[in-house]
Amino acid sequence: MKTAIVTGASSGIGLEICKKLNFKNIAVFGFGRDFSKTNYTHALFHPITCDLRKTGPLAEEIKKIRKEHEISILINNAGVGYYGPHEEQNPAKIHEMVTVNLEVPILLSQLLLRDIKKNSGYIINISSVTATKSSPHGCAYAATKAGLASFSNSLFDETRKYGVKVVNIMPDMTKTSLYRNANFDVADTADTYLDPVEVADCVMYILSQREGLVITDITLKPQRHQLSKK
Repeated sequence: MKTAIVTGASSGIGLEICKKLNFKNIAVFGFGRDFSKTNYTHALFHPITCDLRKTGPLAEEIKKIRKEHEISILINNAGVGYYGPHEEQNPAKIHEMVTVNLEVPILLSQLLLRDIKKNSGYIINISSVTATKSSPHGCAYAATKAGLASFSNSLFDETRKYGVKVVNIMPDMTKTSLYRNANFDVADTADTYLDPVEVADCVMYILSQREGLVITDITLKPQRHQLSKK
């Protein structure tokens, strides 16, 4: 049985990915800060409460899992965003974005790479459309996502000869809690945002490709660009 690790698994995109993986009989260790509001249960879903900002305990949890399971799929989905003029950010917010959005995916990839190479597996990073363009309302957030995309591309070139697939998914505005710290949110009409299940479907599409074909970058956008002010 294949086994996956998914971060940000307690809600939104991460939780929908876990459901899709379980449906395909893939065991999932889902990492999240708080599962108290997560009603999803499945015999193959193993929620792990963990603060990703604390990379030491996170690494220890990974080591425990690896003692009994070989991981073939890593999905770095967890993300945090703070928006507004850069001068209004503070060191704690910047540190949190760099840690969760960039350091943790790099760390988990390193810890799990031997397993993933052995199983010709996947590392799927949920980046953002902001990785590819200027983002004056969230330049630090965009920088972490651009760094993640750059890491993904370099890691694929390093490991492709071992059968490892490294993929960037870059969603646009998605109806999740990512914008809880922003003064904007998704608009009201369905053609202005992505649904988390649609990003999860994209993950499954990537996993369904024949061995030998790798889709390295996918951008997902709603038909229209529109935000709502809080």
